[in-house]
Amino acid sequence: MDKHIHKRHNKTLLLYHLVLPVKYRKKIIEDSVSSFMKEVCIEIGHRYEIQFVEIGTDEDHVHFLVQSVPSLSVDNMVMTIKSITAKQIFKFLPEIKKELWGGNFWTSVYYVNTVGQYGNA
Repeated sequence: MDKHIHKRHNKTLLLYHLVLPVKYRKKIIEDSVSSFMKEVCIEIGHRYEIQFVEIGTDEDHVHFLVQSVPSLSVDNMVMTIKSITAKQIFKFLPEIKKELWGGNFWTSVYYVNTVGQYGNA
């Protein structure tokens, strides 16, 4: 199965490993938060050119394996994911906002690394 994204003038396979820590490294990502966040990410994937290949959660951070297009910068992709997930979590799980007294779900930092599918070919 071909995982490339086909556009009019290019064919790409851009995969990123993205890690987003929760503000204050609070251990608030329980099963309910994790499940809801995955649902939100599916919706993000439908609206933006960001495909979530895998999502792994820990209590205080989330690992994303995402695929996108060259026209979407990594910074814009991260900003989109952070802003929409935080807004939706605070809207539908308001008890989480009480845990984060600063009003932000994510820290201002992130880690990103490119991932190559054909590195061992």
